[in-house]
Amino acid sequence: MAPGLHRFTDIAGDGAPRLDAASGEELVRVDRGASVALGRQAPEPPGTLFVTTRRVIWLSEAEKGKAYAVDFVAISLHAVSRDLEAYPSPCIYTQIEAEVGTDEAAAAESDSEASGELELSRVSEMRIILADPGQLDALFDVFCHCAELNPDPNAERNGGNGWFLGEDMADGGWVHGDDDMVDENGPEPEFFNANPIGQNGGYDINRSVFELQINDQRFEDAEEEQESRENGH
Repeated sequence: MAPGLHRFTDIAGDGAPRLDAASGEELVRVDRGASVALGRQAPEPPGTLFVTTRRVIWLSEAEKGKAYAVDFVAISLHAVSRDLEAYPSPCIYTQIEAEVGTDEAAAAESDSEASGELELSRVSEMRIILADPGQLDALFDVFCHCAELNPDPNAERNGGNGWFLGEDMADGGWVHGDDDMVDENGPEPEFFNANPIGQNGGYDINRSVFELQINDQRFEDAEEEQESRENGH
């Protein structure tokens, strides 16, 4: 498996990251004034976000030489979050395959935060806060595209695909991972929820689905409408 979140040091003299051109890595998007929040820590001061065909790189503007990177193959889920009760700023929320399992990673994050140092390889969540929240959807689309370019090599073996409710995602979020799954209430599965959420895997566009809108009432409204139709109203 690719390493999780790690420090990035390959920075050119002009302040931009050096890409692995030999392997075909290309720059896809740049966002200036972007902050990242690692685990449960407060957001870093604004820096520059570079999204390439292989990874996500963030360079600090306030502290020269401070930079983080994570390969797309290590990002297991990405979503747009706009619920200010869940997080105080609209952001791209990502889950990262950490060095240890999710529960262990969360405990490790708590221990390292208590000691004042964060062990990057154990960070399992990262949020990206843009200077212009109106660009979140465009950034999400780029994440989906790049996730498709970097499928999880273990996805074929893991199996277990299909629609499932994200029970750990605060009352919301449907994730899709089955080519044959069709929503009975809609013509195409990709239109089941108009908000995107993405999961990295080996199933092309079907693993890059729709935004998690935490505490969204549309699922509840849809259930009420369905119940009404079943009762003949």
